Amino acid sequence: MSRIESFKRALEEKRAVKIIAGIDNFDMESVKKVVMAASNSGASAIDISAKPEIITMAREMTDLPIFVSSVEPEELSRAVELGADAVELGNFDALYKKGISFSSSQVLSLAKRTKELIGDTFFCVTIPGELEISEQIELTRELESIGIDLIQTEGHFSNESPSNGVKGLLERAELTISNTIELSRNIETPIMTATGINPTTASLAFAAGASAIGCGSCVNKLDSEISMLAVSRSLVEIADRSAHYSMELV
Repeated sequence: MSRIESFKRALEEKRAVKIIAGIDNFDMESVKKVVMAASNSGASAIDISAKPEIITMAREMTDLPIFVSSVEPEELSRAVELGADAVELGNFDALYKKGISFSSSQVLSLAKRTKELIGDTFFCVTIPGELEISEQIELTRELESIGIDLIQTEGHFSNESPSNGVKGLLERAELTISNTIELSRNIETPIMTATGINPTTASLAFAAGASAIGCGSCVNKLDSEISMLAVSRSLVEIADRSAHYSMELV
């Protein structure tokens, strides 16, 4: 089974876990730790930036499927040439911090251009979380029509400090989970839920209709490799339990 086929199988079983190093994380040592944690925890995939040195390093380190994230179609095309198994138009969070936002028409245009360049390569598109839900549904249906393989939901960037404890974790994930619920009712394409997904909120994402979760800061912001591995394993265990419970209900 090829690397991307193993990810597709995890998607079908609604237990896929993608560990995100960060679209703007160009620190080789940091990315190396995240890749190791993902590889040793049984995660389904790793998501890294489009920097060539990062892609080359990750490909040498792991047999996990590698997603490369960017908002530049040409970067995504080059990533495939360098060994990426999948490309993702998004994660937009890092760009929101710089005051950059994306309209529905911009995302669709970028997706069409990327699709032209990458052919049949597995293709995921992030839906901007701050779009009205009616716009999100319309955009995802248009993306389905051009053959997108996976939709990623997100929440929103905020400069405000979250509440303390579990309440803050839930606040961070609330929008992306609600977007997952709405989209899962209206599209056939598998959904990956991201933004604020961690061991506290992961099960909620799967219950909302996600086939996969994308988890970044709960892993890549940790200081030690042991902590990164422990959290990654926890996420994989939660995904496996959710999938098992769903199968029992069928």
